[in-house]
Amino acid sequence: MTADFVRKIRAGEPALGYWVMLDAPASTERLARAGYDYVCLDGQHGLLGYQGILNGLIAIDAAAGATGIVRVASHDRAAICRALDAGARGIIVPLVDDAEQAAAVVAATRYPPNGVRSYGPMRSSLRIGPVPAEADASVVVLAMIETPQGLANVESISATPGLDGVYIGPADMALAVGASYPGDPAVAAEFDAALARVRAAADAAGIAVGIHTPDGATAARRLAEGFTFASVSSDLEHLEQVARAHLDDARG
Repeated sequence: MTADFVRKIRAGEPALGYWVMLDAPASTERLARAGYDYVCLDGQHGLLGYQGILNGLIAIDAAAGATGIVRVASHDRAAICRALDAGARGIIVPLVDDAEQAAAVVAATRYPPNGVRSYGPMRSSLRIGPVPAEADASVVVLAMIETPQGLANVESISATPGLDGVYIGPADMALAVGASYPGDPAVAAEFDAALARVRAAADAAGIAVGIHTPDGATAARRLAEGFTFASVSSDLEHLEQVARAHLDDARG
């Protein structure tokens, strides 16, 4: 499944993933067995630090199902390299504003002479590599388009050599096009136009395009619209939703 996810992204084939916010390796392991193509550990807004990311990736690998990827906290080289050294098969990098930042992100995932990643794969070498060229070829790199600058530069970002795909954060994208809050109906037309522009830029560059979604039905709709991959909600949100639903049922 792990290698298949990398192949799917690079072949432009549909893929579905799940989002993890909690530092709970036992539940992450179960989620990784559910049948998703990937499970993403959220190192930006999630409630887990580096040890949580490491433990989460170990749990995902133990499940022998989904591929473990990480949304890193920023496009800082150290954050990217630590996630990769912990065993991430892919990274999602937030708040990428231009092609220069995108190129720096790609360079951080590649060993010299193709990039600037420092060699020290203390855990990732168990699964990826450890030959640098093999590691370079095995890592999926995705840049988030979610700022006014990123949207304005999405065509040049998408054309960055080595970038495997772009990923939309709908909440920040809504704010980027003038929403007062995520889901603001006042900017629905502008939001839809932004999504279409990102899809077109990715298609023109021959790379994947993904989006975060609140539920499976929305994920299916986004794939039907032309997105390559979609992430579904998160463990934290589903925990509350299911607990409330059972409480409502119990109370009648």
